[in-house]
Amino acid sequence: MRHWINMKRFVFLLLPLSILLTPAAVGQTDSTAKPAKKINRYDSINHVHSPRTAAIRSAILPGWGQIYNKKYWKLPIVYGALGTCAGVFAYNLNNYQNTRFAYRVKYNMRVNRTDSALFSQIDPLLKPIDEESLRYYRDQFRRDIDYSVLFFLILWGLNVVDATVDAHLKSFDVGPDLSLQFKPGRSALAGTSGFSVVLKIGK
Repeated sequence: MRHWINMKRFVFLLLPLSILLTPAAVGQTDSTAKPAKKINRYDSINHVHSPRTAAIRSAILPGWGQIYNKKYWKLPIVYGALGTCAGVFAYNLNNYQNTRFAYRVKYNMRVNRTDSALFSQIDPLLKPIDEESLRYYRDQFRRDIDYSVLFFLILWGLNVVDATVDAHLKSFDVGPDLSLQFKPGRSALAGTSGFSVVLKIGK
């Protein structure tokens, strides 16, 4: 008799535990829990890859933003363009200084009868050129210096724009959920039959 009473107590203790462990109860408990937030890899890229950082780095040092975007193939283009402008600037500056010196010496020799000792220091290519032509070449090279500086600054700015746009495109969705399809049939919008271009975004 005592054994039977002990068995009944044991069953009554197991019954609530068995109810809690049933699949329905477990599923009900899981359904009340908050679902895990799905991580979007594009949101992660957006958060980590900053267009502002790319722009600032390119503004500080040309090509740094392209390195940040991992677009290493653009570095020769950036430095080639800026290097060409720098070379043109150096060429124009050198010729401007030479023609200005030659013009000043010839002008002083004609008007003030001075600087004759400096005539030998004039570039040999400029010695046969008359005074008016030297003044014209001097002004021409001075203008070209300004243009080369302007183009250098423009190319520097384009380097910043390129890095910023590339950083923005890092977050552009090119995942498998995007699709472009051509479907034959009737278009309800146009009221005609033919081929339709369907762009599908998402599932």
